[in-house]
Amino acid sequence: MNYKIIAVDFDGTLCYSNWPALGEPNRPLIDYLIKEQAAGNKLILWTCRAGQALNDALQWCNEQGLTFDAINDNLPEIVELYGNNSRKITCDIYIDDRNVSLEAFAI
Repeated sequence: MNYKIIAVDFDGTLCYSNWPALGEPNRPLIDYLIKEQAAGNKLILWTCRAGQALNDALQWCNEQGLTFDAINDNLPEIVELYGNNSRKITCDIYIDDRNVSLEAFAI
């Protein structure tokens, strides 16, 4: 594959919100993701939202000009490559507000 797969969280990452409410967009991140997708990279929305809360988030993303190649799932080509659909999303970059660096654990 000659593209990156980027998985991105919604609450606190794409959208500054207090679940299940919707809030202000993280415009720099959204602009970055739109640019990456235009360059041929793939985007996965990786969120705990489900049901109506997920539908609301998807509509909100669409209003921001952001669409996804997969939602809470692996890309079809990844499933085909590995012969199964693992619960862990396969990607090159995870973007999440809960991320910590290894340096945070250095003693």
